[in-house]
Amino acid sequence: MRSEVSTRASSPGSRLARLGFRDVARSLRHLQSVAVEAGELPDNLVSALAASADPDLAAAAFAELAAATGRTALVSWLTGAPRQLERLAAVLGASEALGSFLCRHPELVEELADPTLDDQRPTAEQLRIGMQQAVAAAERDPGDALRVDYRRRLLRLAARDLTQQWPVDEAGAALADLAAATVDGALSIARDALGESAGSCRLAVIGLGKTGGRELNYVSDVDVVFVHEPAPGASDDAAAKVATALASRLIGICSTHTAEGTIWPVDAGLRPEGRAGPLVRTLASHVAYYRSWAKTWEFQALLKARPIAGDPELGRAYCDAIAPMVWRAAEREGFVAEVQAMRRRVVEHIPTVELDRQLKLGPGGLRDVEFAVQLLQLVHGRVDESLRSPTTLVALEALTAGGYVGRDDGRSLADAYRFLRALEHRIQLFRLRRSQLVPDDDAALRRLGRSLGFSAQAEVQLTEAWRAHRREVRRLHEKIFYRPLLAAVAALPGEGLRLTPEAARERLTALGYADPRGALAHLQALTSGVTRRAAIQRQLLPAMLGWFADGPDPDGGLLAFRGLSESLGSSHWYLRQLRDESAAAQQLARVLGVSRYASDMIARAPDVVAMFGKAEELVPRTREQLVHEMSAAAGRQPDPAAAVRAVRSIRRRELCRIAVTDVLGELPDAATAAAALTDLTVATLSAALAAAVGVVESAQGCALPTRMAVVTMGRLGGHEMGYASDADVLFVHVPHAGVPEETATAAATAVAQGLRRMLTVPGDDPPLVVDADLRPEGRQGPLVRTLASYSSYYSSWSSVWEAQALLRADADVGDPEVCAQFLAVINPLRWPVGGVSGAEETEIRRVKARVDAERLPRGADPATHLKLGRGALADVEWTVQLLQMRHAGRVRSLRTTETMAALRAAVEAGLVAQVDAEALSAAWRSASRLRDAVLLVRGAAADAVPSAARDRAGMAYLLGYGTSGGEAMVDDHLRATRRARAVVDRLFWQ
Repeated sequence: MRSEVSTRASSPGSRLARLGFRDVARSLRHLQSVAVEAGELPDNLVSALAASADPDLAAAAFAELAAATGRTALVSWLTGAPRQLERLAAVLGASEALGSFLCRHPELVEELADPTLDDQRPTAEQLRIGMQQAVAAAERDPGDALRVDYRRRLLRLAARDLTQQWPVDEAGAALADLAAATVDGALSIARDALGESAGSCRLAVIGLGKTGGRELNYVSDVDVVFVHEPAPGASDDAAAKVATALASRLIGICSTHTAEGTIWPVDAGLRPEGRAGPLVRTLASHVAYYRSWAKTWEFQALLKARPIAGDPELGRAYCDAIAPMVWRAAEREGFVAEVQAMRRRVVEHIPTVELDRQLKLGPGGLRDVEFAVQLLQLVHGRVDESLRSPTTLVALEALTAGGYVGRDDGRSLADAYRFLRALEHRIQLFRLRRSQLVPDDDAALRRLGRSLGFSAQAEVQLTEAWRAHRREVRRLHEKIFYRPLLAAVAALPGEGLRLTPEAARERLTALGYADPRGALAHLQALTSGVTRRAAIQRQLLPAMLGWFADGPDPDGGLLAFRGLSESLGSSHWYLRQLRDESAAAQQLARVLGVSRYASDMIARAPDVVAMFGKAEELVPRTREQLVHEMSAAAGRQPDPAAAVRAVRSIRRRELCRIAVTDVLGELPDAATAAAALTDLTVATLSAALAAAVGVVESAQGCALPTRMAVVTMGRLGGHEMGYASDADVLFVHVPHAGVPEETATAAATAVAQGLRRMLTVPGDDPPLVVDADLRPEGRQGPLVRTLASYSSYYSSWSSVWEAQALLRADADVGDPEVCAQFLAVINPLRWPVGGVSGAEETEIRRVKARVDAERLPRGADPATHLKLGRGALADVEWTVQLLQMRHAGRVRSLRTTETMAALRAAVEAGLVAQVDAEALSAAWRSASRLRDAVLLVRGAAADAVPSAARDRAGMAYLLGYGTSGGEAMVDDHLRATRRARAVVDRLFWQ
């Protein structure tokens, strides 16, 4: 019976629409153009095109191919070859690039009729021989013959992949074998071009990456290294030159673009010393490099090394020599830091707009699977040779069989990996371009979904499946690393999995835990038993362990978490919060793993865990909010002592909030932290002053006979508080009318002493040291003075250094009128109308020289001392203060207590060049930030950059340099202070 286009009442266009064509009018024109000479189109042709990934694309490509081959011949031939038609339609609908290739070489349509396509795929050796024969038979350019034969074989491979829904590991192996045969063919062409001289060396090509692992994509760089040896009788130099020429020609043949297109880039960038190193090396040179100079990531790359072309014996010798070093890589110092740094670099280089579409490098992508498998291989493959496969899925199967990964988890991860790789293959197959971005348009998603077997609403089904697999990969990435560690110490459902204690310690060591035995003890304490707390922690810890390992001190983070859990006892609310809010858990892990200061604060007030994961809670409170809350809390207490305890408790909570926000990177810069700490200290002094007044009034049975104010000085007055800063103050009072000065001063002194004592009494809340040593006559002078006494002293007895200290005096605690009157007294002194005299400038320099000589601790390095070092805080501050004392009498904008604000004003007034100000500012900010970082990381204050590597690693991590950026952090600081010191020498020391 004659086949014909549908004779039903519906139009041809309606039929095409029902069959899945989207651009019906265009596709109908293409099909009708074929039917002009061929007569009516067979139903099986239309049905085959409709079954492809993109029927419209397939119809357009078929029309173009028909025009190139002769419409009648092509249609009639395909009508009698249903299997060939199925393959052709599948290729044309999934790959625009292969469709164009067929139109350039229409005779290759016959390849799709080969009945052996459904049989076992050719072996690597068969492919190699076939490529060699194609090159040898070339009539013109052998390079183009290689390109055409590569595309011909790729066409066959793609047809089989698309029509049989080939397992991705089969497709990857076939593509890798084809790549190896192609490289070998290119090497043959290179040898022929060099003639007899090519015989002076043996050359082997070692495949790395997906080529070495026999899991190649449709379009990937083929990563290789070249190893050579001189042929008998050849000199080393001559052999090296010939080997370099062969390798260069091979790369060019595969990478050059001609009328036949390009094959793919051959990338030798993973060789020793990278692109800066020689292209080829002898085996001995490779071995020497890897023994002495190679980084950890290089051994991770060599895990997939295998010979793919050239001299097979030399290739095997290379792999045999390198393998022992690969399987010892996990024992290297800094193994974890290097691997983690590599991961971070990969993620950091993903553009933000691509992050959620990155199939390979993004969260839950292929790299997560490969990284997990490779790290487990490197850790456990040292003693278990069954794990040493270069192929991801084979290695994962071995890890599962060996009990290093649970059976269900291994199966789920393998399924997710196969799906992600299959999606990557289909994305690249379309235009034969290297891409790992999932498209964001529905048409492309529909084509990809249909090519993977989805039918109705293929774009929706594909997107849902992709997102589900991404989530599963992320979940398993955490679980596979860390859950087995819990199984080693607790009675967990093992899914057939149980690491031995020794294997657990090995894994912890490889992940960066310095004391794996101690870590296992913490895990046992946290997860053992049948309590609700232990059950929740078993759910939490797989992720928490990973987050601790990402930081500079995993052991400290785990210890702090154990302490926090024990301090909260049977209270489970915080554990439930962490379990249900992953952002809160991740933030807590970062803080506990980086900052001993914040960890100690949280341990003292565990209820602050409630602020994690809530953006509105991770914002420092304003001074007004703090004063209001502290005043209200104090007012609710039955006695002044309780009132101060309430104030100190609020201060503890807010110190913790600021530190946590700082560690999490939510503060814009160091100035924001300083301002927040200043506001908190001023609010605390205000509330404590009120409480101290209440104590004295209660003891005396009457109202305070004087009005008091607390003048803030130093870094507090300059709004530049650090975490370790004391509260430098002056106490001033004005007696009420008719009250004897002695009586008023006695009462004011009792208030000042009470305030200082209440804020430093030992307890759970951190003390606030109130330092009044900057008062007139220092420690020898009275703690409190009347305003008149201050005025008399400053007008008659004060030294120029005291006027300099008053540059950072700010009166904003206590009686507002007394504050204003005090400022009126000191302003002419600190901002003299005529500036300072030459003698006074000399005295300032003399005092600074004495400070530099006497106060720098013995043995301290002046290059790294953050306060008194060259170009550090004191140098910058004294320079700015000298400018203020010279010019603030006439330049009003210099009348500020803040160092950086004064420096900006000096630039605006033309007193300092912009470049000099930038140098001073950079050094001052660097020293301030490092000073805070020392305290946050160590939990104890220090004025010098610590020498301990772990402390520097923590500071570097906190400041954005990464765990391995300690040296870069110090180098940046030294560079900033050197530049600042040069400015200080000119502006201050003249």
